[in-house]
Amino acid sequence: MTLRLFDTDTQTMREFVPLVPGRASVYLCGATVQGLPHIGHLRSGVAFDVLRRWLQAHSVDVTFIRNVTDIDDKILWKAAEAGRPWWEWAATHERAFDAAYRVLGVLPPSAEPRATGHITQMIDLMDRLIERGHAYAADGNVYFDVLSWPSYGELSGNKLDEVHQGESAGTGKRDQRDFTLWKAAKPGEPSWPSPWGRGRPGWHLECSAMAEYYLGAEFDIHCGGLDLVFPHHENEIAQSKAAGDGFARYWLHNGWVTMSGEKMSKSLGNTLSVPAMLERVRAVELRFFLVGAHYRSKLEYSHKALQDAATSYQRIEAFVSRVLERSGDVPVGKWTDDFAAALDEDLAVPKALAEIHHIVHEGNKALESGALDAAVERAGQVRAMLAVLGVDPLDAHWYAPSDNSAAMDALDVLVRAELDRRATARAEKDWSTADAVRDRLVAAGIEVTDTPQGPEWSLGAPSGKAN
Repeated sequence: MTLRLFDTDTQTMREFVPLVPGRASVYLCGATVQGLPHIGHLRSGVAFDVLRRWLQAHSVDVTFIRNVTDIDDKILWKAAEAGRPWWEWAATHERAFDAAYRVLGVLPPSAEPRATGHITQMIDLMDRLIERGHAYAADGNVYFDVLSWPSYGELSGNKLDEVHQGESAGTGKRDQRDFTLWKAAKPGEPSWPSPWGRGRPGWHLECSAMAEYYLGAEFDIHCGGLDLVFPHHENEIAQSKAAGDGFARYWLHNGWVTMSGEKMSKSLGNTLSVPAMLERVRAVELRFFLVGAHYRSKLEYSHKALQDAATSYQRIEAFVSRVLERSGDVPVGKWTDDFAAALDEDLAVPKALAEIHHIVHEGNKALESGALDAAVERAGQVRAMLAVLGVDPLDAHWYAPSDNSAAMDALDVLVRAELDRRATARAEKDWSTADAVRDRLVAAGIEVTDTPQGPEWSLGAPSGKAN
């Protein structure tokens, strides 16, 4: 594998060469568990799950860390508004995120550390920064001295005179561009002991401390949403490198999910929850929609776009299902060279999907000509490629065969009668009746394929519905 990734830091395509051959260390900024997850939140989890799967498909041992921010201003505000304890509010929504990741087939991380579980590591990091002259304490707060770090702005490209941290004003700041590492305790808020008095961590501090603890002072890849480049990731780089760490060697950022061109966010009121989406499509189809665009591109959401993705997936799934029905088994094969070339070039999933559709087309032609062995081979290739994207229809996460043989036998009798009627109409050149029979079967979710051995049928989705 020669994997090239677009590195946000250098703004170039770089060949991925891990620190340790055969191993990869990855840190993904996870959820701030302030509310229920929507599909905009989950795009990064799905996008970088593909990265992980592609590395693992090449026998790379991946350590994948995805954190949980369980203490934050927004969590405190929303818990207070709801009249709930902050810890209960955070835990409730952490479970909701876990459930959403799980239902979309996102592999569980190697570890999922919480910010509140790593206060000790954060205090150690602040001690090092103060000792090196890059941070200072004031009125129980601790701030990073931005002007002490000449490389500040390297990731985002921001000029120092343009920097604004977006923080509420804290006491004792020497410069408004400095950012908060530790917030002095306020009445009624949770706090932890520190050398500077009781308080709680700033948002940026936690990821640096946890990444170092789990992955070491230098690691391979740091991932996250494009909206995190500044200030969050810029501040992570500054504080980690100022403390003496090499930190992340590659920076990957996924684009937003948008509606009408606007970033999907709770503040815009245009959020779409996962349960709401699953009333429209199956979970595997929702994941297919989320992986369909290039991870660095914006993904524009609309009901039509979602339904189009579901229909596209159903065509692929129907091919694999037809081959399974006729052969009894579809072993996972090997992806094609064109598929590998697409993913090796910065995870170009749209090109990879084009190759999948091409192989499905060839497989359907093989089925129609009666070349079952060739069709099985193509279906095995399709399974291998879909598995990398996390949407193999025969994977145990998605495939749940049920014991409905009696119902299927009864349905077969009815469908065969309709197919006989269609065959009779075609023999009599009554094309309108023949077409009407087929249209009626398609509307009922029956896929019909004409083969040299006669028509074959399989279950698909009813016309106009996605599940």
